[in-house]
Amino acid sequence: MPAVEILPRVPVDTVALIDQMATGIAVLDGDLRFVQANAAFVELTGLVRWRGCPLEVLGEPAGVLTALIERAQAMQAPSMLRGLEISARSASVRVDITAAQCAAGVLLEMHALNPHDVPQAPAQISQSLRGLAHEVKNPLAGLRGAAQLLQRRAADADQRRLAELIITEADRLGALTDRLLHPAGKPHLAVVNLHEVAERARALIAIEAAPEVRFERDYDPSLPAFRGDADRLLQLLLNLLGNALQAGATQIQLRTRAENGAIVNGKALRLALRLDVIDNGSGVPDALRETLFAPLVSGRADGTGLGLALAREISTEHGGQLDFRSRPGNTVFTLLLPLERETARV
Repeated sequence: MPAVEILPRVPVDTVALIDQMATGIAVLDGDLRFVQANAAFVELTGLVRWRGCPLEVLGEPAGVLTALIERAQAMQAPSMLRGLEISARSASVRVDITAAQCAAGVLLEMHALNPHDVPQAPAQISQSLRGLAHEVKNPLAGLRGAAQLLQRRAADADQRRLAELIITEADRLGALTDRLLHPAGKPHLAVVNLHEVAERARALIAIEAAPEVRFERDYDPSLPAFRGDADRLLQLLLNLLGNALQAGATQIQLRTRAENGAIVNGKALRLALRLDVIDNGSGVPDALRETLFAPLVSGRADGTGLGLALAREISTEHGGQLDFRSRPGNTVFTLLLPLERETARV
């Protein structure tokens, strides 16, 4: 079958889900040649012919992306770069791009940036991070400039590659500050099927999961649709599922229910949608329980501490609530979403 020939180590249903995503998704093999790219990725990059082509087909960004991929492979964790400029046909577009290892090789995830959207930072972090931004950006600019100078003068290929890595890391740290100060804008609301979002997240995270990780689904088929931003909710679930993998989980369950009389953000609701992400990983350390959703809080040395902060931010955008309970071997993150009266049955 064609889909299997294009991407032999990714299930056909996963390829179909990738094709339906508004987020740009591409998969490269071990030689960094394209084996899969969805319509959103093609639109963002302007690539007409990509199958079997090397990463260099993207032009100048290829060197930066190669360094990003090498970093992800070395750290065995997703690596992200913000604001990369991509030439798409006759125009240029800036994107956030994440590289991660997967069974087929390398997974690239690309989000277009809207230069006109500059929302305000949440009140609880805005004051401290304004100072952090000014303190960090100036030395980073000097560091980046010095690395560029070294890159031009270096005679050895390995030295040039290391200089490029310093430049990439400086860009990543600068992007981290920008991301904290300018989180994503308002959600684009449309009718959403929660199970479709959950299945998209499960299929994507399964690409990077080890073979022994088992995914289980316990869905309530009677759940109604609701108004939400499917891509933002997908990001929320990817963050939760990614954290479960990083906690060493070998069993992850997605469970949905309708909850009567739910209390969401202190308000009693007649009906809410509930989605639980349950894993058997190591659990949340006691020292992090009170600040787990705060920006820059991470239990990993290489973590940015943004995943769960962003997940809660997305739940708040939808008028919902994200909480957790945890002990070693059993961690449950619970998302509650208010249900409008005029929703339709799925």
